[in-house]
Amino acid sequence: MEFDSIVTNGIIVTASDVLPLGIEIGITDGKISCLGTSLPRDESTKIIDAKGAYITPGGVDSHVHFAQDNSPTGDNFVTGSRSAIAGGNTTVLAFASQLKTATSVLPTVEDYHTRAKDQSYCDYGFHLILTNPTPEIMSKELPILMSQGITSVKLYMTYEPLKLGDAAILDVLMSARSLGFTTMVHAENSDIISLITSRLEAAGHSEPYFHAISRPQIAENEATYRIISLAELTDTPILIVHMSSEVAMKHVRKAQTRMLPIHAETCPQYLFLLSERLKGNEQDPFEGAKCVCSPPLRHDPKDLDAMWQGIANGTFTTFSSDHAPSTYDHSGGKKLGLKDGIMTYKSIPNGVPGVETRLPLLFSHAGQEKTSRLSLQRFVQLTSSDPAKLYGLEGVKGNIAPGCDADLVIWYPENEIEGGVVIEQKMLHHGVDYTPYEGMTVRNWPRYTILRGKIVWDRDGGGVVGGVKDGQFLVRGKGKIVVGKMGQEATGMLSGERDYWR
Repeated sequence: MEFDSIVTNGIIVTASDVLPLGIEIGITDGKISCLGTSLPRDESTKIIDAKGAYITPGGVDSHVHFAQDNSPTGDNFVTGSRSAIAGGNTTVLAFASQLKTATSVLPTVEDYHTRAKDQSYCDYGFHLILTNPTPEIMSKELPILMSQGITSVKLYMTYEPLKLGDAAILDVLMSARSLGFTTMVHAENSDIISLITSRLEAAGHSEPYFHAISRPQIAENEATYRIISLAELTDTPILIVHMSSEVAMKHVRKAQTRMLPIHAETCPQYLFLLSERLKGNEQDPFEGAKCVCSPPLRHDPKDLDAMWQGIANGTFTTFSSDHAPSTYDHSGGKKLGLKDGIMTYKSIPNGVPGVETRLPLLFSHAGQEKTSRLSLQRFVQLTSSDPAKLYGLEGVKGNIAPGCDADLVIWYPENEIEGGVVIEQKMLHHGVDYTPYEGMTVRNWPRYTILRGKIVWDRDGGGVVGGVKDGQFLVRGKGKIVVGKMGQEATGMLSGERDYWR
C-alpha cells in the first residue's frame, strides 16, 4: 500500500469517537485511503506530524455570505475563503440570491459561479435564495439546479426585498419536498418588526442599540412556531437558521420530540455577544453598528446560556458563522447608517464577520473534562459532520474516514499554546476592518488546515500557503435528514388527508 502522505502522532476526533494516539491517516490522491497503525512509507511519502495534538475534520461552514450585491464592501470569494482556511474551514456554502424582479434563477446561479470560479482557497457550494418562486422556476428550473448539485434553498419571512408570504412558502415547501431540496428559513415576524421600527423612528430612537429593540424575541418566537407548523402541514424537513431565542429554540425542541424533521442552527454571536455591544462609546458613538445583525444580539446572559444548552443537548444541528461582513469605516458599509452625524440603525447593513473565528471560539469550550460546555465529538458534529449530512456532502466532507476527502484540521498540543490566542483584527484574513470578537482569548487555533491532502494553512510556516484556485465547486447530492423523520400525519389530520390536496 502506498500513500502520498501520512498524518501521524495525533488524536483523531470524529462525530462518534476520540481515537487513541497512534492511529495514522493515510492519504492518496486527495482522499483518506486508510486509518491504521504503522502505515507503510518510503522516501517519497510526506509525513505530517501532529505532535500529539487533536485532529478534527475540516470545518464545513454551511452559512456564509460572500460576493453579495447587498454587501458591496464585504468579502468576495478570495478574501472570504482565505479567512475560512485560516480558521480551519475547508468547505463553505454561500448564497446565490435571486432578485425579487427576476423570473428565472438560472442566470443568478451562473453569475455566482463566475464570481467564485478560480477565486476560492477552499471548496464551496451554493444555496439558492428564492424571492420570486414562479411556477416556471418551481417546476422546471429547480430540477435543473438539483442535477447541477445545488440542492438547498433559503426562504425569508422578513426583509421587504426578500420575504415570502405563507402561501408562497407553502408552495416552495411542497416543491422542495418532492425534489429533495434542503430548505432553510430565516424566521422573524416581519410585521412586528415593521410596526416597532416605525414607532421607534417616530420617537427619535434610531441609534444602533435600537436595532435590538426593534426585533424582540417574540418576533422570532412567533415566526419559528409558524414555520414549524407550515413544515408539519406539508411534511417537509426544514432548517431554521441563526436562532437566538430560548422560546423559539423550545419550539424546535418540542417539534423534535415529536420526531418532526426540524433542524436548527445557531451562530457564535448568539453564544458570546449581548445587545450592550450595540451601544457606542465616547470615542465613537456609532461603534455599535459593528454588531448589527439579525436576529439581533439579545439582552441577558441567560439568553447566551440558553443557546449553549441547545448546543450541548442536540437541539442545534449546525453551528455556522453567518459570515455577513460589511466594512465598518466606509460610506458604503456600516456607515450607511450615519449621515451628517445622524445615526439610523435601519440603514446599517446587517451581519458580522466570523468565518475565521467560528471553529476556535467553539473549540475553546469543547473537551475539557470539568469546564467544557460540549464534548469534542459534539464539536465535530456541529461544525463538520452534521452540516455535511444535511447539505448532501456525506461521505465526501465532514468526517475522517476512508473514502472521504482528506480535509483535516490539526490543532496545537495544549502545552505549546499555553495562555491561548488573543483574537485581534490584525491577525485575521478577511476583507473587512474589524472583528466583533476583538480581545477575546481562545484556547487554541488551527496549526494546519489540510484541503484534499494539501496543506493550505500553516500558522507557523507562512500562514496561508494554499492558492486561490485550490477551491473546487462541490456538486452536492440530496441532503440527509439528521433529526426526526418524514411521513407523519400533521396534528389533528386524518390518515391520508394530505392526499386530497398535495
